[in-house]
Amino acid sequence: MRIPGWMVGVRRSACTALAAALLSHVALAEDTPADQYRAAVEVFVAAFNQRDLEAIGKAVTDDIEWLSVDGAAVSVETASRQALVEALGSYFASCTSCRSELAQVLVSKERVVAVEVASWDSQDGPASQRSVSVYEFDGDLIRRVYYFPAEP
Repeated sequence: MRIPGWMVGVRRSACTALAAALLSHVALAEDTPADQYRAAVEVFVAAFNQRDLEAIGKAVTDDIEWLSVDGAAVSVETASRQALVEALGSYFASCTSCRSELAQVLVSKERVVAVEVASWDSQDGPASQRSVSVYEFDGDLIRRVYYFPAEP
């Protein structure tokens, strides 16, 4: 299996160890772009959970678009790698317990659709919510992410 270019040179961390394990697992399956896209999303979520902004930045294109979908409205949350990394840095600072988990994943030729479960520690104890996300790719990098409204 070809290692995605954005993974080359990523510092050894829990995230890269997880990435290596994920990629070795995927290598046993048929080596298709869809397999690589699924692995890229899994690595991206692992980097998110490790708060590894460097790995997150390497997983996306320079012009990554992070979009929120609410009915017929689509809002652009960020429109560049730098903006995404800065936004996530602020988010991590404001929510130190926030994590994401891929509960369900569907992979097509060009997209990964996931049900993501966000969890965090609230004043009332553990909390969570689900949301659908759609990842689009440019080569082996994430080019666009659509997030749909969260559900309890």
